[in-house]
Amino acid sequence: MTVISLFEHNPYPCSHDVPLSSYRAGVAAPDVGPRTRDLLWSDVEEVYAAILHHPFVTGLADGSLPREAFRHYIVQDAHYLRGYARALALCGARAEEPRDTVMFSAHAGGAIAAEQGLHAALLGDLGLTAEAAAAEPVAPTTRAYVSYLLATAHGGSFAEAVAAVLPCYWIYARVGETLLGAGSPDPLYARWIAMYGGEEFQAVVDAVLALTDRVGATASPRELTLMREHMIVTSRYEWMFWDAAWRRESWPV
Repeated sequence: MTVISLFEHNPYPCSHDVPLSSYRAGVAAPDVGPRTRDLLWSDVEEVYAAILHHPFVTGLADGSLPREAFRHYIVQDAHYLRGYARALALCGARAEEPRDTVMFSAHAGGAIAAEQGLHAALLGDLGLTAEAAAAEPVAPTTRAYVSYLLATAHGGSFAEAVAAVLPCYWIYARVGETLLGAGSPDPLYARWIAMYGGEEFQAVVDAVLALTDRVGATASPRELTLMREHMIVTSRYEWMFWDAAWRRESWPV
């Protein structure tokens, strides 16, 4: 899937956990012990490499991505963000520390605001209204991804829920940062890239990574195993979301 332009709408930039100047998304300042984020990322490095080489992502950078594929992506992203916002709200409700409740609540609101604001602007450029996009069917991958997130947030522990929602933050920051360096000759795609490659969004991701390290440090061995499993599954769903847009996925029957 895709993520949100949280920083445009989030009243809490979430940079209080770690200073943004110390590191960029996923690359923290030196630490004295093993971090949960490093373990989780090591499990999905191959998935991330596959995302970077997917023709949808390379097409964003070189401008060759068909408009119909990007249109599919934006429509499904709007559907996805509504479900992702609910998953983030559940993370906030299950958090034990007030600062984590505040953070996830703000992010959930940011997801809805992104759908209503940012996506409406992009849809306009693609010749669609928000109402027309909302009326389009939720594609199989979108429904499956959202269902997994909500099931994990409802039925798993707080640590499991954090691990499940993490790839949508982290992978988008990394993809955005990589694509920002390459740029795009297509102004519409360049605008999308700028949203996820900017430092404001990376600051949001850094705060979630700091939380991941915190909850991982006190997780039981069984819980840590489940965190790793959820990270792998939802990272795969991220690849599948790109691929579904590339194929303009629809229900076969």
